[in-house]
Amino acid sequence: MRTILAFGDSLTWGADPATGLRHPADARWPEVLEGALGGQAKVISEGLGGRTTCYDDHTGPCCRNGAKALQVALASHMPLDLVIIMLGTNDLKPVYGGQAEPAVSGMRRLVQIVETFPYKPKSAIPKLLIVAPPPCVAGPAGTPAAGRRIDESKRLAPLYQALAEELGHAFFDAGRHASASPIDGVHLSADSTRALGQALAAPVRAIFA
Repeated sequence: MRTILAFGDSLTWGADPATGLRHPADARWPEVLEGALGGQAKVISEGLGGRTTCYDDHTGPCCRNGAKALQVALASHMPLDLVIIMLGTNDLKPVYGGQAEPAVSGMRRLVQIVETFPYKPKSAIPKLLIVAPPPCVAGPAGTPAAGRRIDESKRLAPLYQALAEELGHAFFDAGRHASASPIDGVHLSADSTRALGQALAAPVRAIFA
C-alpha cells in the first residue's frame, strides 16, 4: 500500500464556490484519486483555504504559509511514497504582487523542502508531482475573486512545467481536466474536482511504475 500526501489549498480541501462550504468526500479530488487507484494507495488530504506556497497571510485564522505547513505534514505522515503539490492560486492575489513568478519561486522552495527533509529513514525520500492549478476565469464582477488576474493564472502551467523539468520531477496540468467555476472564478464545482481526481490516477500510476 502506497502513501500519498495531497498538499494544497482550498481546491484540495474541496471548497464549494456556491456555498463556501466543503464538497462531500466523493467529490474531492484526493478522495476520488484514492478510489481511482483501486486500493493501491492511501491518499492523505492536506488542503487549507488561503494557503500560499511560501508567503505569510496574517489576515487568516491560521498559518497559511505552505513552506511552514509542508514540513509539519511531512513529519506527521512519513514515510511517504509520493507528495502531490497543487498551490499557486492564492499567490496570485495582489498582496503578493499578482504575478505568476512569486508562485514559481514558492514552488521551488517547496520542492527543496521535499527533497531535503530529514526523513526516517534518511533514504525514504518521496517522489514529487507538481500540479498547476486550473486557471482562474471571470466571476460575476468580470474578474476572479480577490483581484486575481486571469492572464497571470494561465502562466502558471508552463512555468511550473519548466520548473519540474529543470528539477527532475513529474508535472501535471490540472487545467486540462478541470475548470474554475464562474460563480467566483477560482474554485471548482463538484464535477470539476471529481474529474481532476480521476485524471490524476494515470500519472500517479506512471510514477509508481
